[in-house]
Amino acid sequence: MRVRHKPWAKGKLDQHSDIVIQSPKEYSGEWRDLFKRDAPLHVEIGSGKGSFITGMAKKYPTINFIGIELHESVIVTALDHCLDENLKNVRLINEDARGLTEFFAEDEVDALYLNFCDPWPKKRHEKRRLTYSAFLAQYEYVLKKGGILNFKTDNQGLFEYSLESFSKYGFVLQNISLDLHHSGMQNNVVTEYEEKFSEKGQRIYRCEAISSE
Repeated sequence: MRVRHKPWAKGKLDQHSDIVIQSPKEYSGEWRDLFKRDAPLHVEIGSGKGSFITGMAKKYPTINFIGIELHESVIVTALDHCLDENLKNVRLINEDARGLTEFFAEDEVDALYLNFCDPWPKKRHEKRRLTYSAFLAQYEYVLKKGGILNFKTDNQGLFEYSLESFSKYGFVLQNISLDLHHSGMQNNVVTEYEEKFSEKGQRIYRCEAISSE
């Protein structure tokens, strides 16, 4: 993803520290206290401009949502969505998601979303794929037993790799779709990339990987 630098972004993020959490490690195990309610906790890894996480928050107001995005110049748009919609059930983390197990305690998260991550198609880059076993270990740690990792991609090769990776690691697969937008699935919230790819006629692949009991 090519990111257009916005030099003013950091200042705006700092001004809204009630939404963009400045020290997320301090809230590990205590996110429900931050939201001031005992509700399910759902986390998106790589939230981009925030259309998915804010769309989900509007659709499911009884769920607490957290979006993680590394780039300041991107996450500031997600902040704008939260402000425009006056969403109370979304918080944002401007950090590298590789720190996931530092931000969340063991078994703290009910569901994870991994949407349209970089496929890293070359074999030598396998360890960078967000569905590689080292990342799955982090997901398993923060997810409750029976928690769901929701995965969407437009890349068939990454999807096939990920199905195998999930299975080998011990996740249980369900609701596998090889053409999401023609599957009849209800209540699908579309990401920025998903809209772009589907308009070009590309298939969207989706599955759910369940953390083993």
